[in-house]
Amino acid sequence: MRALILVLVAACSGGGGKRLDGVMIDPAKDRERGLVAFETVRSVLQHPRCQNCHPAGDVPLQGDEGRLHNQNIQRGPAGSGMVGAECTTCHRDANPPDDFGAHLPPGLAKGWHMPPPEARMTFVGVAPGALCEQLKDPARNGGKDATALRVHLDDPLVVWAWSPGFGRTPPPVSHKDFVAAFEMWQGNGAPCP
Repeated sequence: MRALILVLVAACSGGGGKRLDGVMIDPAKDRERGLVAFETVRSVLQHPRCQNCHPAGDVPLQGDEGRLHNQNIQRGPAGSGMVGAECTTCHRDANPPDDFGAHLPPGLAKGWHMPPPEARMTFVGVAPGALCEQLKDPARNGGKDATALRVHLDDPLVVWAWSPGFGRTPPPVSHKDFVAAFEMWQGNGAPCP
């Protein structure tokens, strides 16, 4: 009986860790790594390149300061603007050349758009924990599971943020580092602050 108790105590000790390929894994450290990685993800999502198309309302934002879009532009029923003022009316197939100067609409061959109204994915003014929960919730993220979220990071419109054209600052980390942080966050259980 005493031997059985010792085996049970030994099996239950170890601070709640688990073994993976003979290595003790500490869930607290996994969570900590995940939270650090999420902070990198958050810093990109809440940068003007992302926030401008993920505002709290139906008006996209412009510039590094996130001012309301000129010309009374609205999200529209599909996220591509209103009839007669679709995003692609001004946002053409590519960024204009730098020597054209500032204040020209950037472009992308895939087509400019915001998330549709039913899946707004608001990044502006959202606390880190709420942003994290929203990102993981298919009911609020456009129906994406973890795999679809990762695939979305390679979407040309997302990648554009790192080549935003003249006068616009890219996110604070490279796309490669952003993707690595996202994968680290997911790989460590996608914890939320």
